[in-house]
Amino acid sequence: MSQPPVNPLLRGVPLLADLPDLDGLRVLVRVDFNVPLGRHEDGSVSIEDDFRIRAALPTLRHLTDGGARVTVMTHLGRPDGKVDEKWSLDPLRGRLDELLPGVTLMENLRFSPGETGNDPAFVDGLVRDQDAYVNDAFGVSHRAHASVVGPPKRLPSAAGYLLERELEVLGSLLAEPARPFVAVVGGAKVADKLGVMHALMDRADALIVGGGMAFTFLAAMGHDVGGSMVDHTRLDDCRELLASGAEIFLPTDIVALEPGASFGPGSTAGEVRTMGVDLPAGWMGLDIGPETVARFAGIIAGAGTVLWNGPMGVFEDARFASGTAGVAGAMAEASGFTVVGGGDSASAVEHLGLASRIDFISTGGGASLELLEFGDLPGLAALRGAPNAPRSTV
Repeated sequence: MSQPPVNPLLRGVPLLADLPDLDGLRVLVRVDFNVPLGRHEDGSVSIEDDFRIRAALPTLRHLTDGGARVTVMTHLGRPDGKVDEKWSLDPLRGRLDELLPGVTLMENLRFSPGETGNDPAFVDGLVRDQDAYVNDAFGVSHRAHASVVGPPKRLPSAAGYLLERELEVLGSLLAEPARPFVAVVGGAKVADKLGVMHALMDRADALIVGGGMAFTFLAAMGHDVGGSMVDHTRLDDCRELLASGAEIFLPTDIVALEPGASFGPGSTAGEVRTMGVDLPAGWMGLDIGPETVARFAGIIAGAGTVLWNGPMGVFEDARFASGTAGVAGAMAEASGFTVVGGGDSASAVEHLGLASRIDFISTGGGASLELLEFGDLPGLAALRGAPNAPRSTV
């Protein structure tokens, strides 16, 4: 596998080597263990994918092997600032103890409104009796939450190995990616991706657009997309992008569902057809077609660097999973440096058994998009302000 070039995003960010001697040090570590859970009829709860837990182990092992006493903190779900046993960390605590005994896991940070509100009093409670802080939670580093931006103001701090690697890889896409650089952007909501698409226009050699968001682009071009999802408030934004001169590739065929039929996991009702991008009234486009998959795969195959963020269709429904699977397969076969930008795309390559054939899978969907769009994150800015942060003279 090829390796990305070094980039400047880590300048001024303290790393694990910048912490004091670890032996006996009490270290507070922010991780992102917001993992998918399975809830069963007998009331038991299981972890469906422990990728994020395993991703933090190198940092946690480094600390414990050095003699540190480690306390881990994370959020899980959306308990809205109050204690909700549905989002208890007990399942995570059990799995972490299996993987790395001797590490303390605090209860769900979002059981308190002080976390999302960045309450200084809540930060006081987090850092009490702690000697140092490590941020290894890239997936929430775009949030100015108490556990992300508060501790670096009070304690010697560092980026963990996972966060460091995220910055190295994603930062390389902002600096000197191997050419041609192709960005594959999907997902349901075009509004969520317009900012990063504008940012990528100046860096990427080509933009591939799929998923539900593609229908707003197609509608902006004058196509009749039937009952497909269209954000009418963003049509002018899409027209602006299309007129920019950037090389943008859109679907040329669509897998659509007949009017009135339902879709989702396990759904089978309703006629499904593959057709062009002009759809009959009421028909809803839910995936890219085989012609588009082949076209996108060819572009990916010729790329020096590929970034993929967002599925090509409603892949939770097996009838509309082929587009996402096809792009995932093309990413696995690509000879260039491949990056999957977290979220549903990461879940797809894991589910398809292709994760080991992708050069880098980000642990943060929203964070990766914001980093590419803005070139920085609140969590990184906080680390640069830590008392032990290296002071750049450049």
